[in-house]
Amino acid sequence: MSDILQVKNLTYKYATGTPFEKTAVDNISFTVRQGEFVSIIGHTGSGKSTLVQMLNGLIKPTSGKVFFNQNDIWKEPKKIRNIRFKVGMVFQYPEYQLFEETVAKDIAFGAKNMGLTESEIQNRVESSVEFVGLEKSFLKKSPFELSGGEKRRVAIAGVIAMNPEILILDEPTAGLDPMGRELLLSQIRQYHEKQKNTILFVSHSMEDVARISDRVLVMNSGHTEYFDTPENVFAQGEHLKNMGLKIPQITQIMNTLSDKGYHVGKGVLTIEKAVEELLTILKK
Repeated sequence: MSDILQVKNLTYKYATGTPFEKTAVDNISFTVRQGEFVSIIGHTGSGKSTLVQMLNGLIKPTSGKVFFNQNDIWKEPKKIRNIRFKVGMVFQYPEYQLFEETVAKDIAFGAKNMGLTESEIQNRVESSVEFVGLEKSFLKKSPFELSGGEKRRVAIAGVIAMNPEILILDEPTAGLDPMGRELLLSQIRQYHEKQKNTILFVSHSMEDVARISDRVLVMNSGHTEYFDTPENVFAQGEHLKNMGLKIPQITQIMNTLSDKGYHVGKGVLTIEKAVEELLTILKK
């Protein structure tokens, strides 16, 4: 599996040279492989949103570099817009950015800016609305007639229509009810499985992160604390709690049992795995 994204010594400072200077991202480096599903977690103010905005060139690093497919994304600053078609980003509460008179026009907006033909745009609009689990009849509706969850999926479809090689989702389930969150996560998983593209998923929900990630990047005060499998990351329960992060409830239970001397693994992420480990102990 080849590397699609490389971050080298990346730093970003706000209000540089003033008394209000603040380092949001501090000299971090990591690599993401093609097709990975990587979640990014951290306490509020840890630098997550600043980091992902540097990955598609929305903000320029104070120092360090971002490489997409081995190429420095800022090598030709005038072409940075092209990077945003390849590394697509869905912001938190993206439904507030809907503005066209119909769902179809809103989804097509980004694809039109890529200079595609009308037939290609139409194909992308129809396939992207299918990816997010909405009927084609929605295309004729006004975005403002839709529910919050439906608006969220329309906004995500607009980025998917650009067919990015990397899709960045910044808190995509924020503010949704449990049913809406579960539905959206299911559509994201299906999209990833079918497209085999790379997804970076910023979230505060440790249960969601545990279920869908290949690896988890943990940020703490602008630094990377861990970048490992969910099992290995959530096995560090006490350290994560000291950083202001929760861990999945089932993981907390199993970690506590392990600390008390029971022969169960730390970093258990699912109820099914927990039952399997507990049954093994009971049989003995």
